[in-house]
Amino acid sequence: MQQVPFDEVTTNAARDAGGWLGALPVAVVATSSEGTIVRWDHAAEDLLGYTPHEVLGRHIADLLHPGADRVLGRSLWEGAATGSGVMGVVTAWHREGRPLDMEIWACPVPARHRGGTTVLVFAAEAEAARRIRGSSAVWDGLFSRSPVGIAILDTQLRFLRVNPALEEMNGLPQAAHIGRRLVEILPDVNAADMERSMRRALEEGRPVVDSRRTGRTPADPDHDHVWSGSYVRLEDTDGRPIGLAATLIDITAQQQAQMAAEKGRRHLALVNEATLKIGTSLDLERTAQELADVAVPDLADAVTVDVLDSLAAGGELGAGLVGGATLRRLAKAPLTGSPVTAALVPLGRTLTFPSGAPYTRALGACRPFVVADFDEQAVAAAAGHSDTPAELLRLGVHSFMMTPLLARGVVLGMASFYRTRPVGPFTEDEVALAGELAARAAVCVDNARLYRREHDTAAVLQRSMLPQHITPPPGIEVAHRYLPASDVNEVGGDWYDVIALDDGRAVLVIGDVMGHGTAAAAVMGRLSASVRALARLDLAPEDVLYQLEAALHDLAEPMLATFLSIVVDPATGRCRVTRAGHPPPAAVFPDGTVRLLESTPGLPLGVGGIRFTSTDVTLPAGSLLVLYTDGLVEARSSDIDARLSELTDLLAEPVPSLPALCDRLLTHLVPASADDDIALLVARVGGGDGGVPGGTG
Repeated sequence: MQQVPFDEVTTNAARDAGGWLGALPVAVVATSSEGTIVRWDHAAEDLLGYTPHEVLGRHIADLLHPGADRVLGRSLWEGAATGSGVMGVVTAWHREGRPLDMEIWACPVPARHRGGTTVLVFAAEAEAARRIRGSSAVWDGLFSRSPVGIAILDTQLRFLRVNPALEEMNGLPQAAHIGRRLVEILPDVNAADMERSMRRALEEGRPVVDSRRTGRTPADPDHDHVWSGSYVRLEDTDGRPIGLAATLIDITAQQQAQMAAEKGRRHLALVNEATLKIGTSLDLERTAQELADVAVPDLADAVTVDVLDSLAAGGELGAGLVGGATLRRLAKAPLTGSPVTAALVPLGRTLTFPSGAPYTRALGACRPFVVADFDEQAVAAAAGHSDTPAELLRLGVHSFMMTPLLARGVVLGMASFYRTRPVGPFTEDEVALAGELAARAAVCVDNARLYRREHDTAAVLQRSMLPQHITPPPGIEVAHRYLPASDVNEVGGDWYDVIALDDGRAVLVIGDVMGHGTAAAAVMGRLSASVRALARLDLAPEDVLYQLEAALHDLAEPMLATFLSIVVDPATGRCRVTRAGHPPPAAVFPDGTVRLLESTPGLPLGVGGIRFTSTDVTLPAGSLLVLYTDGLVEARSSDIDARLSELTDLLAEPVPSLPALCDRLLTHLVPASADDDIALLVARVGGGDGGVPGGTG
């Protein structure tokens, strides 16, 4: 077998192709530069009997006859590495176990997407190829029967010959092609780009593969198509260029499928992003802005979000958009740098939507309003309601849609999407995508509305249950604070009270119903009222706790509560401390000493089967008692003992008054927003000069 340099291959191929590439079944095989088979067509299967499954991934040398000289196999891949081509005869091994002489032509071409080199191998049975080589009728047969568009062009890129397949693609007969250039006969395709690729093939001598032609031809003037073209330079015996061979394949269907798949992936990615980014809080403005930010720029170039004014103000929803409505603008994107958003109503402003406007009727009917082509005609229809559409048209808006924010079948507001970039109007898929994003945001907005309503209800109920006016008996001075949690989830059941008894004593109580929301606040109110009634019956503190536990057991839903009561006699300083799972009270003595009062901690009310006990202590006149709920001393990142130690250290520092002491404790122990409700009650027992022990007041 003889290796032929590549500069002779092309000339010989151009001269001989009419002989053996036309009338024979020609196998087309592609390998990597290392010789691994990557393509195996039906003709190859017919020629050698192997299916693609049996050969793909194998080295092509494996198909040679076991006794054959493998020099050709090595030279093929060496030629691929050096940019040469090879022609010759090789003995292959048929799947049926017999030798088969084949004539092959191998040519390296650059791999378009993967880098490196791909070797194309054309093969035919050698004896049959020899019989018909030289027949010009074969070349004519290839031209006439090939489903691939084929053309021969001269060095000036003028058509010399085209086959029927290319005539059909272009919608023009061969006579309309001959002697003319592509830019002359097909003005509605990117002919200039194609000719640049052709000239590159002519000048450099390297094949150009998969050069894309796009546009419309007389064959289908109403639809865009995409074609893949390849160009090979034709040379004379001296290696001088004499023209160009071009092939063309219509890949419109594949391109559309690829674009649809890519569009689907982008839409799915946007929905996933929306799931992560919309609804990160229970704040209306933040949720609206999250929707606007997610949609720009992947779906639209500018977005605004408006909600019903009654909803933004914390009221009821009302009738939605039926009969017109007033909405408040809560979000827009981009916030800066966009002429479109700058021309729209600013954030916080209200907008009145008349009932007669077509978009109001559409949104009132819970469906999107879309102007796919935003033009003079569309602006004219809205001119009676606003001058803004005309300004948006001037700024380049060419497509527009409004999508209702729907939750539980109720319109909460709407999102508006504006497109200015030249990417075409909003499609049905994009309208559906906008609906998905808006639905996600609407549910979050409605959750925020419902949560805010529950929070407000719980907060009002809780504050109404706290004592409005505390009047301690003579000999006791008190100060108190209540600090609600910063999170709407954390409105709970903390409370405190001071109950004066007929004999001059007082009952200091503080408690915390476990849980949050309206239910916890309601149970807190029930317990606080029960404590006041039971304390005035002069029951023992332990019996009061048993009665409170019975009241919790009467509830339909089980609840737990911590509780602390201290019965104080200001005349003697005697105190009876009773705890049910509550943090220990602190005492500040006149000399400035601070300690946590030792008492049986007990278990929370509602556990059941617990025996409560009390501890008696006597305090010097002028001592302070400090009662608090766990929100004051519990922190997620700190040990409880360290927090209690911090509390006693603060109590040891002098302050001028009881209110000042309350403020100091809250300021130092709760420096940021509280994670839980906090109730705080400070009482001076007997004596004192109006200041805190050790203080200046």
